Amino acid sequence: MYSLMIVDDEYEIHNGISRYFPWEELGFTVVAHLDNGKKAYEYLQRHPVDVVLCDINMPVMNGLELARLIHENHPHIQTVFLSGYSDFAFAQQALEYHVKSYILKSSKYNELIRVFTKLKSELDSAHSGEKALEDNDSRLPTFDEKVMDTIKKYIDEHYMDVTLEDLTGQVHMNPQYISKYFKKMTGRNFSDYLIEVRMKKAAELLQDIRYKTYEVSALVGYSNSVNFTRTFKHYYGMTPREYRGRHRNTSGEGEGSP
Repeated sequence: MYSLMIVDDEYEIHNGISRYFPWEELGFTVVAHLDNGKKAYEYLQRHPVDVVLCDINMPVMNGLELARLIHENHPHIQTVFLSGYSDFAFAQQALEYHVKSYILKSSKYNELIRVFTKLKSELDSAHSGEKALEDNDSRLPTFDEKVMDTIKKYIDEHYMDVTLEDLTGQVHMNPQYISKYFKKMTGRNFSDYLIEVRMKKAAELLQDIRYKTYEVSALVGYSNSVNFTRTFKHYYGMTPREYRGRHRNTSGEGEGSP
């Protein structure tokens, strides 16, 4: 059994989850449930703890500060955040503290089961000296991965008119921070990534003879077809018409006048 400490200033949360959730079936024993980070940190300095499940917004000492102290002084302890969606803006500050996962309080118990089942597997591997599983699907996604997945998914679905301001509502970061964060995580500018998504979609649409070139331009977010053609040529090394011509022989179809 791995020792688990639950920290949340809402009594119903830390008492209810500690008492009524099937922790032992998952391989964990709740050794303490406390209502602020200060009490939690004092406890783990005196007692062995494997995992800390904590809220972010708490009095006296919040979850971010607790995560920082754990990361700096007790790196073997795994930290998992359980918090409200509105706290995500603060949660992203804890990326550097190697917080293991972020679970919304609105999530169903199945999410807790999923996260802690995988966490136990990782703890078992670490304790047995085995190499950690390398398959991306076999480990918990990091904060970075969750944030970037959210950003990229939104861009892929709204490439026609997405802006940095739109992404603010998705990850609760301000536009300037999103821009810097995206560059830090991908090594690319947001605008360059958006162009890539648009150009790949344009290439796909150009292979469909139902669309004229100026219609493809509009469908991928360019009101000015000249700008679209210039961008497409810069990306693919040929104009949209030339690109379509290369695929014409395969389909045996032609294009209507743009």
